[in-house]
Amino acid sequence: MPIEIFVGQAMPSDAELMASIHKACFPQSWDADTMARFTRSGSDMLCLIGYAVDSSAAGSAGLLIARKAADEAELLTLAVAPGCRRWGLGKALLKTAVATLREAGAKTLFLEVADGNEAALGLYRSFGAVAVGRRRGYYEHGADAAIFSLAL
Repeated sequence: MPIEIFVGQAMPSDAELMASIHKACFPQSWDADTMARFTRSGSDMLCLIGYAVDSSAAGSAGLLIARKAADEAELLTLAVAPGCRRWGLGKALLKTAVATLREAGAKTLFLEVADGNEAALGLYRSFGAVAVGRRRGYYEHGADAAIFSLAL
């Protein structure tokens, strides 16, 4: 089944979709107002929305939000709708973010991931991210967060 993936800049009009994706992926999710604020935050924020469409015209979406400060960036969230995981959408979103942040002058991207989230850990490691620290009990369900650094 051929799949086409499209990634672009998220707009305030995408806020409802972004909130629904985030809610489907995280117990502590961000609402549409928060998503809209992120999309309007200016050049220090990167808000991407991605779509994966298969040959039957069924589609789903994902999002990525990152913040840049000087020559560092932080990945705030990366979410792919449950119905379209393992299609390469997360990889496409991260690839676009890395290229965009690098072009904007960022040299390092930091991110956190819950222990046990093997899909995310594998994705980040496939880009060359390395573990640099840990936040004990960081997530609402008590899981630790592994802190990763990715040289851009």
